[in-house]
Amino acid sequence: MRIKNSRLLVFKVLLLLAMLIVVGVVTPGCYGRSQPKGWSGVTVANDALFVGSLDGRLVALNKSDGSYLWPADAILGASESKVAIYGTPVAEGDLVYIGGYDGKVYAFDAESGALRWMYPRSGNLEPIVGDLAVFQGKVYFGSNDGRVYTLDAATGDRVWPPFETGDKIWSTPATNGETIYITSFDRKLYALDVATGRKRWEFKAGGALISTPLIYGDTVYIGACDRYVYAVDAADGSLRWRSEVEAGKWFWAKPVVYDDTIYAPNLDGKVYILDAKSGREVASAVDLKSPISSSPVMVDGRVIIASQEGKVYSLDTSSNQVSLPIFDVKEWDDGQEVYAPLGAGDGVIYIHARTSKQDTIYAVDIQAGGTLWPPLSLSTK
Repeated sequence: MRIKNSRLLVFKVLLLLAMLIVVGVVTPGCYGRSQPKGWSGVTVANDALFVGSLDGRLVALNKSDGSYLWPADAILGASESKVAIYGTPVAEGDLVYIGGYDGKVYAFDAESGALRWMYPRSGNLEPIVGDLAVFQGKVYFGSNDGRVYTLDAATGDRVWPPFETGDKIWSTPATNGETIYITSFDRKLYALDVATGRKRWEFKAGGALISTPLIYGDTVYIGACDRYVYAVDAADGSLRWRSEVEAGKWFWAKPVVYDDTIYAPNLDGKVYILDAKSGREVASAVDLKSPISSSPVMVDGRVIIASQEGKVYSLDTSSNQVSLPIFDVKEWDDGQEVYAPLGAGDGVIYIHARTSKQDTIYAVDIQAGGTLWPPLSLSTK
């Protein structure tokens, strides 16, 4: 029994290390000279786009032509450092919020890019990997220290003591208006009361949880590192189903839903298509032949998905089939890959692609298939 348990422990450690290497999020110093690079998604807010650059800037762009909106850079951290940004900015009211791998949350003025506040005021938390959630005047986020923090959205002051989970948090909090749902590496999905921050319930899956929860009706859906998708009752945390199909690798990207069908991308390169009520496969998984860590978007009844190798596909929800790629970043830069979640608005998708040294924003018209404006390198402002 001891030998068996020891082997299981070794397997789990190796599995976790492999996962960290695959997704590219590492703590500085853990693997020699490896440094985190970041892959922020693009947020669409009215006529503006907000994205975190590879060199640690929050960038504001004009949606119509890709021109810069702010006269000066909104830099995270000290000017001589480059803070990796994995989270997608959140625009709410007159502020834009972003979390950094330096363990700080920043709030910038949406019009000028001026820094309004940061948390903590001095010192740093452990790295922030997931997105922030801004809701009812509060900012919710998880950290590598395994805690869920809640701040006043206007001032950045802490609202109540952090809620502690059992391990790292890389996911983004999701809410249905009354409850905040967030996952942890400790294999648990937590439900926290929006008004008090106290735990309502917890659900334990069969593997670490990295993917952001999807709320649909009265159910919360999560993909796990044990390669299954789970459906959990949003009110009490009871298990409704675990998918019958087992994926080839781990679920990183947040799934999307359309007409009672869950579309769950996986690092094995496949999109699993599941019935939202039963967890059974509605259709065979669509194989894109490249890992998928970029969260897809829904546009006019189609699931728009980007594979890591940079090809963008449109999945028809009526047939659950994909055609040829509608866009390929390698036609512009052969070395680029896509890890960041996609952004979308008014029939245009926004892709943040990167190499190890530079990153580029693409605005692609879904109907026409071409770029709305020339690709913009964020590294050459």
